[in-house]
Amino acid sequence: MKKLVILTAILFSGVVFAQDAKPVLEPFGKKLKATYFYENGQIQQEGYFENGKLEGIWVSYNEAGDKIASGEYVAGVKTGKWFFWSQNTEKSSLCEVDFSNNQISKVKNWRQDAFATSN
Repeated sequence: MKKLVILTAILFSGVVFAQDAKPVLEPFGKKLKATYFYENGQIQQEGYFENGKLEGIWVSYNEAGDKIASGEYVAGVKTGKWFFWSQNTEKSSLCEVDFSNNQISKVKNWRQDAFATSN
């Protein structure tokens, strides 16, 4: 499971740079707010750039609009706690990944099995 979390974290960080479409950029104080979209119009990812580097909170969504990841950059470096959500019809899970010096230092996983319904 830890390998899956690490892979997800790496893929999430690469999504910002692997976009086919150009982001919508809006001035926000000294920063630029960047919003990337799926072809269906849903927001794929949003966050900020400052001095050409990722800065502040970045959030990713799936094509249905559900939040799937959230974390913070400081001067282009991942920092602090990042959260990754996963959900299907049987269970949902939350993964908390702590970053130190742009590297994973700790991983915590939570899983909640879906409640069975009774008639």
